[in-house]
Amino acid sequence: MRNKKVFIKTFGCQMNEYDSNRIYDNVSNLGFVKTEDQANAECYILNTCHIRDKAKEKVYHEIGRIKKLYRDKKKPIMIVAGCVAQAENDEMLKREPYIDIVIGPQAYHKINNLLKKHELKKKQEETEFDTISKFRYFDKISNNNNKISAFLTIQEGCDKFCHFCVVPYTRGPEYSRPFNKIINEAEQLIKNGAKEITLLGQNVNAYSYRENSKEFRISNLIYHLNQYSELERIRYTTSHPKDMSEDLIECYSSCKKLMPLVHLPIQSGSDKILESMNRKHKVEDYIKVYEKLKKINKEVEFSSDFIIGYPGETKKDFEDTYNLIKKIKFINSFSFIFSPRPGTKASKLDMVDENIAKQRLTLVQEKLFNNQIEMNKSMENDIIEVLVENKMKKQNKFFGRNKYISPVIFDGVESHIGKIVKVKIQTSNQNTLFGSVNKNMKAA
Repeated sequence: MRNKKVFIKTFGCQMNEYDSNRIYDNVSNLGFVKTEDQANAECYILNTCHIRDKAKEKVYHEIGRIKKLYRDKKKPIMIVAGCVAQAENDEMLKREPYIDIVIGPQAYHKINNLLKKHELKKKQEETEFDTISKFRYFDKISNNNNKISAFLTIQEGCDKFCHFCVVPYTRGPEYSRPFNKIINEAEQLIKNGAKEITLLGQNVNAYSYRENSKEFRISNLIYHLNQYSELERIRYTTSHPKDMSEDLIECYSSCKKLMPLVHLPIQSGSDKILESMNRKHKVEDYIKVYEKLKKINKEVEFSSDFIIGYPGETKKDFEDTYNLIKKIKFINSFSFIFSPRPGTKASKLDMVDENIAKQRLTLVQEKLFNNQIEMNKSMENDIIEVLVENKMKKQNKFFGRNKYISPVIFDGVESHIGKIVKVKIQTSNQNTLFGSVNKNMKAA
């Protein structure tokens, strides 16, 4: 298998993006070369996500599109990976003969063996939970990601069992990687040119690794990464309010490279709904974390996820959520109408009327979007720090992000890539800031 092209299409979360990069690091040892030309690949991989609505059907729709692309060409090796693969496993092979290999997220280390066996023309499914073996395998393979902003998985799986969520069934129980292995990979990413590292996990702030009677927490990782002079920024996602510990909160006071955007999903502003969701925290607990962080670092802002129209949500429950959004002024948040996931407890509950749920979502999104617009508007005419990631493909502009992860598009030069530059913001919209480099201010 020499000099064959592989195209990987990634759906969903940042962890899937990290996984896709590691899959490529692995299959490159078989001679596969990454291509952006999806119509001319010998191997086509769909790395899927099961969080959003109709995830399974979107995969089959995508395969139908691929069939058309290769109608008059040799069929590629068709691999479905990720959380949909884990949830559906061999049912996918039965339903769609075009699929050759189905592989779950805890079995990526086996993909090369599956590709070798594919030569025997046998359909294959690998969805066993084998997290420890997977990470031990990838610890031996260099992470070749050379992006300015890089992802680094430190924890996988979930033990929370929120009643709406499939993650415990698709990613397995919580597992924290060895501290030194994470540091080794971080050093490799920094060597590759990373200026920003985002630590990833389904419950990233639940990270806990014990060695020789010592416990390492995510705060230990942040403090350690904070020491690298070449690294400019540290982020982490996604967190659970229950695991927002005092040592992690303190990082926002003492770690200058830890960015002040806290993505902490609350899902609902109603204690009744939170209990029904099995979230294991109350609104009061969340507000206490918010107040502590704002007290120790006035730059801290919050973003969140919201499920609207969860089974049993009354007008009062919705109003509690809306009022919480007004109180905390979340920025960069995500909001969706509840959609049941097969196998979860919430899937058996009575749904809120669809029209009512849509009306509530409209109100929430209007408020959340206004928060974003106001935040971005407040930066107009200000000079802000931007980590420059790349030059945009179709225009003579450069792309970067500010400390709150907001996209910034500006006039610059090639030498700015990989540096923090001072950008004067001229205009903005809901999602993006626009400006130009302040020529009187040198890059950091």
